[in-house]
This record gives sequence, structure tokens and C-alpha cells, in this order.
Amino acid sequence: MSQYYEFATNHWDLFIALPIIIAMLLHNLFGARLRGYKPIEPSDAVRIINHEGALVLDVREEKEYVEGHILDSLHIPLGKLGERLSELANTREKSIIVSCRSGHRSANACARLRKEGFSTVYNLSGGVLAWQKAGLPLQKPQPTKGKKRK
Repeated sequence: MSQYYEFATNHWDLFIALPIIIAMLLHNLFGARLRGYKPIEPSDAVRIINHEGALVLDVREEKEYVEGHILDSLHIPLGKLGERLSELANTREKSIIVSCRSGHRSANACARLRKEGFSTVYNLSGGVLAWQKAGLPLQKPQPTKGKKRK
């Protein structure tokens, strides 16, 4: 037992770091659930979209959205979510899957939606990057054809 005390006194910095690291890991694993939304993988998102008719909310900026987005997703940039919540009023009881590029901005949007009373909110883990990595398609806007000149 004296060896443990000796080790602890010689390596006090490691003993201070240990509870901090454990707390960070627990926050990473359970933080989203404590805030009321669930992280989901792209394959689970497809299942929820197909079987529950979930709405996909894309909170990326316009430039990112036009480069490719999940089919039939609703685009509301994160910065404008507060002022455009009325567009989501009919979906309070519906499942909503929130996506962004990598999953960080969408986590903020998920927390906001839960605070506003939306019942079933999911965060697409890894965002659109994970969606693409899973081999799932993205929709891109069709280029507009210019008018022919005479």
C-alpha cells in the first residue's frame, strides 16, 4: 500500500488528470442524452427517415448546402435557426434528424430544438462527411440552363 502512496506523491499530476479525463469521456458518451437528443449513425438515420418519415434539417451554410445535401432535407443555417423556428412548428411531434458537415454545429441545433419543445431529435454523428463515407447519396442542385441567344 505504501508503494501506491509513493507513486501518487511522485506522479501527482497524473492523479489530478485522471478524474478530468474520466469526466470528459463520460460527457462525450452521455452528454447528448442528458441534453435530450440522441446521436445516430447514417445507417440508423436512413432507417428512421424511411420508416418514421423523419425530417432532415441541414444547418450548414448556403455554400456548403449547395455542394451536396441529403435528399429532401430542409435547409436552415444554424445562425438563422432561432428566427426560422416557425417553419418547423408542424414537426414538433415528428422525428427530426439534424445534420451539418461534421456533427458539431448540429449538436448545438439539437440542443436548441429540445429547449424549444421538439420531442424526438437526433444528431447525425459525423454529419454529411459520415453520410458520404457510408456511401449514401447526396443531392446537388440541377444547373440552370442559360437562355439561347439569337
